[in-house]
Formats: sequence, C-alpha cells, structure tokens
Amino acid sequence: MARVLLENIKRIFNNVTAIEDISLAIPDGEFWVLVGPSGCGKSTILRTIAGLETATSGNLYIGDKLMNDVPARQRDVAMVFQNYALYPHMTVKQNIAFGLQMRQVDRNIIQARVMTVAQSLGLGQLLERKPKQLSGGQQQRVALGRAIARQPQVFLLDEPLSNLDAQLRDDTRAELKELHQNIGITTIYVTHDQTEAMTLADKIVVLDGGKIQQIGTPQTVYTQPTNRMVATFLGNPPMNILPGKYTGEGLDVVGNFLPVNPEIQQQLKLKIGQTIDLGIRPEHITISNGDDSPVLLTEVKVVEPLGRETLIRVGLLNSNVILNAILQQGVAIDKDIHPGDRLNLKLDLDQLFVFNPETGERMFPN
Repeated sequence: MARVLLENIKRIFNNVTAIEDISLAIPDGEFWVLVGPSGCGKSTILRTIAGLETATSGNLYIGDKLMNDVPARQRDVAMVFQNYALYPHMTVKQNIAFGLQMRQVDRNIIQARVMTVAQSLGLGQLLERKPKQLSGGQQQRVALGRAIARQPQVFLLDEPLSNLDAQLRDDTRAELKELHQNIGITTIYVTHDQTEAMTLADKIVVLDGGKIQQIGTPQTVYTQPTNRMVATFLGNPPMNILPGKYTGEGLDVVGNFLPVNPEIQQQLKLKIGQTIDLGIRPEHITISNGDDSPVLLTEVKVVEPLGRETLIRVGLLNSNVILNAILQQGVAIDKDIHPGDRLNLKLDLDQLFVFNPETGERMFPN
C-alpha cells in the first residue's frame, strides 16, 4: 500500500488539453472516487497513474518514488477495466493466478492467494469454470480477484460496474466497499455515477473540463458545493437552479415573488436589478397548504411515484423554467397529482444557495 501524489499534472492530445493542473494527495489506504461528466478527464488521470498515458508535464509519485519515467509493469498497481478483460480460454482459477504467474511467484503462494481471494469474493465454487459460463457479476468479481491477488500498492478501477444491471450494481457496490474495508489498499475509482461516488468514497474529486472543481467528503461536497456545476451534478434529482432578480423588496423569480433571506442580503448586499442564480435541492420543496406564502406557481409536467416518495417535475407558469421536487408520501401529498395540475410550491428559504450567474461560483453561503 502507498500514498499517491499528483503535482500539476497536464496531458495534451493533439493540441487538446485533456487534463490541466491536476494536483491530488491521496493518503495510504483511502478510497477516492473521481467523478464527472463524460470527457471531463477522469479516465485520463487514472490511465496516467497506471502508466498507460504519459503526462505532458507535472510529477506523479507512488509512495515516495517518482513515477514519471517508470513503465506501467513496474509501478505495482492493479487496474480493473470496464470490459473485465478476462482470458476466455482460462478458468476462473487461472485468470486470478495469471498476474502472479507472470511475476514468477512461488506456486504455493499463488495457490494460497487464489483460494483466499476466491473465498472473499464468493468464487470458491466457480474456480474451474471459464468466463463464458459466468454471469456478468461473476465475471466482474473474477476481474477484481485477479487484481486483488497481486496485492498491489494501488488499486485502480475504471467504471467497473457500468455493465451490470441495477440490482447487481447495488450488490457489487456494497461488496466492493466491504472488500476495501477488509484489505485497505489505496483505491482510486472512476465513475460518472454519482450514487457510486457518494456511497463508496472516502473523498470525492469532482472534475469538469479537465479541471478539478472540488475535493471533499461525500457529505461536504453535497451540502457545500463550491460552484453551480458541482451543485447540479451531485444529487438525484439534481439541485434546481432558478434565475432571480433583486427588486429592492425581494426577488423576482420569473414573475414569482420571494423575500430575501436576511443573511443573504447582509452578506451579498444585493443591488436593485442585480441578477443571481438561486439553488435549492428538490427535497427542500413542499406543496403549499394554502396558508403559506410566498409560493411558486407551477404546472405539473411529469409524476414519478417511487413508493415512500414521489418525484414531480413542474414548470413555472409562463416560463420555460423546470423544477424537480421530492415529496414525502403521507407528509406532503394528500391528493393524487397528475400532469397538467396546478401546484403552489413552497421553498425552504433557509436552504437556498446563491450562485454567480456568470461564473457559476457559490456566493452564499460562504
């Protein structure tokens, strides 16, 4: 096991900058997740750590050793790819043992490691089967087992669960988290799935446009997003963003009046005519009981019953602004809701975020 340190890493492909000024210090034994939209550079970072890509500039350390010119085979990292990359003519046992055999590890050690890994991943009864005889989830476990058996310093995973169905993803994700807790290998995991990022990570690295947007614990990144991109990327459904204009008496939100939270006015000192972007999570929106004010006047577009809660997608009247709201069953819903219905929605004004409409940076709270 070892720490991983990236210092000002840049990677340019044919005059296109894939990643720029990436600096990370991942402590020994921690589980970090790189997350972001497609093309943000997360897989390029992972491949650079593995030695499959060469950084255009910057320094990479694994442990205390500078790895810039060290070939991939000598970096003592194990990588699990999205497509599993199992050898179809080999059994499960042979696939798990292959990396150790290539390193000429003693046969008895190989046997012991294969059996230990197979038992920990629930593959003990499948050792003589070939990949074509396995389900997708079982093949993924074999790929993980092959990497774990090597006992590398660093474990790299590039969207390893993306080919699994929803239920199997949930099960495998839980198994992967438990496995890391048991073996404690420094792990760097790439995904575009925010649920995987939130549930697996010790720390999340949110990327966009080849640059780091925010680093923090899952809870910190969710509750204290540094900018509009992070706020709208993490969360399912994502944070709502509403355009607002300060009128002197309050905020005009597409023809709807909202008072200004005194803390916001005290901190930002809004001027008449100033525009801002308001952010609010769907779980902080409720249906007005008729006595509440102020409210947003909306029309229901889509209703998605989810059992204990209902997700509704509404449009603000006389505008193209769309909001998502999560309504708790039995608390906020006392009638059936259908597309086309008019709803008065109340926002929890104490849960508002304010973003700069031009730069996207968070202005409140700071």
